[in-house]
Amino acid sequence: MPDYDYECVDRQGGLHRGQVRADSLNDAIRRLQDNGRTIVEVTERRPSSPGLLRRRLRAQDVTVALHELATLLEAGVSLGDAVLTQSRGSHHALLAEAFARIGVELTRGRSFLDSLRESRLPLPDYVFQLVAAGELSGQLAEALRQAVSQLEYDRKVAADFRSALTYPAILITAGLAAVLFVFIFVVPRFSNLLSEGNDLPLLAEVILRTGLWFNDNNLWVFIALGGGAALAALLLRQAGFRQRLLDLGARLPVLKDWFSEADTARWASVMSAMLFSRVELMDALTLALRGVRVSRRRAGLERTASDLRSGVALSAALERQDALTPTGYNLIRVGEQSGQLAEMLRSLANLYRENSSRRMARFLNLVEPVAILLIGGFLGLIMVGIILAITSINEGML
Repeated sequence: MPDYDYECVDRQGGLHRGQVRADSLNDAIRRLQDNGRTIVEVTERRPSSPGLLRRRLRAQDVTVALHELATLLEAGVSLGDAVLTQSRGSHHALLAEAFARIGVELTRGRSFLDSLRESRLPLPDYVFQLVAAGELSGQLAEALRQAVSQLEYDRKVAADFRSALTYPAILITAGLAAVLFVFIFVVPRFSNLLSEGNDLPLLAEVILRTGLWFNDNNLWVFIALGGGAALAALLLRQAGFRQRLLDLGARLPVLKDWFSEADTARWASVMSAMLFSRVELMDALTLALRGVRVSRRRAGLERTASDLRSGVALSAALERQDALTPTGYNLIRVGEQSGQLAEMLRSLANLYRENSSRRMARFLNLVEPVAILLIGGFLGLIMVGIILAITSINEGML
């Protein structure tokens, strides 16, 4: 039987804090209310675990929890019971605490939206907007399902992006390590070829002297590499630096269209989910803008929002800012005319998602041979330099 920490006010207005043992959170609340107290907060006391051993709460954990909550609501389970089930059955302690907090707020008569905000779960803004729309329309389960679908899509896009960048990074790192190994351990073995009187070709001399320098200063080389890696990790933790890096990549010829289509797919997907949940068009556009990562594209869509406020149709405003392709404008125009804008935006998101996936695959197919050619060419250049030095010495001895 778990223990619960409580904070409540008695009939005379006195504040009390303490612990109560009960079968469940609802049971603890019932016991405290039976004494005529007004409950301020009740939370389950959980055994503390060392910070290093506690697993970090991931976005996937939150998405799964919301998926389970939506499934319970779709099956006809009441909101209070569904939240209580999640507070007991969540596999992560932080999730269980968050749902317990939501349950307490619901017992105070607060809305699910306010309770969800109080839980402090790491959720994007559009989830709260979808929940608000779901509560107003009486379709909370459907709104949560839309939020789960969008969260899953966001997670997939982020995973694809990381995968696309991880492989080239590993390939380049392995190549640089191979080059360093050759310079530090292989090239110095031929340093005796630099003895006075040997007239070596320029390439051979440059490579041999570079290898000697690396061998004499290998400690400083490793310190510099470690410092560079630490600095890169520190910079990548900074949101501003990541944004500048992303904006730079969005200007490169090979990456430009890929980043643009991935951003547009995410924007259209959020817009579609919002409109399906009956969120106002301007509110949906404002929230969808927050998910656009490329600064240049975000600025263009912000100007689209300004045009929309002045009475311009969405398709015309997007076309004025050159935000989409002709196919995209036509889809949105048909959606506006037929009253099926949400469906057309979903089709647009699927179209750009497929195009983005193809461009990502093309980029990866291009990176592998280019990286192999560059690294292999550099290693071959080193070997050619060593061979030139050996053949030059042999010719001088004949």
